[in-house]
Amino acid sequence: MGKSLLISIGKPLSCLPALIMMCMIFSFSAQTGTESGNLSYGVSRRMVGTWNDVFQKGMEEWELDQIARKMEYPLRKLAHMTEYFLLAVTVSFPLYVYGLRGIVLMLSAGILCVAFACGDEYHQSFVAGRGASVKDVGIDSIGVLLGIVLVRIICWRFLDSVCVPRRKKEDTDEAANR
Repeated sequence: MGKSLLISIGKPLSCLPALIMMCMIFSFSAQTGTESGNLSYGVSRRMVGTWNDVFQKGMEEWELDQIARKMEYPLRKLAHMTEYFLLAVTVSFPLYVYGLRGIVLMLSAGILCVAFACGDEYHQSFVAGRGASVKDVGIDSIGVLLGIVLVRIICWRFLDSVCVPRRKKEDTDEAANR
């Protein structure tokens, strides 16, 4: 009774990380172009400043700003990829929990995540200073692919190898009891 109650509560909760990730992505997309640019620049500037401090380069403020501005665009695209990598992981997990395996799991998670990326880009087209970008959907899709591959490797290597022998043993025990 206790185990089935835990499972009946835990299964739906496995969707919670994906929903949180979707809300986070949506909130970033709701930022105006200026807000989003300032956030990206701020992160770039902190990274360059930290690098300067750690390696004691003694760079001037204008040099740090110049490097941060050069880093801003690649950092934005890496953030896109990372967001969708995490989304793919958090979407794949509940699909696995609900019984999807192998290529069906990968295709289902991939379609859900890429569809969300398309919807997110469409959403951005209504935000001041932002626009929809097919290139960003492509970058998001790379993150999705990497996330799904990671989940598939983990499931195949660790979870399936633990669960499958147990299932076979249970089948053997059931056959013996007939």
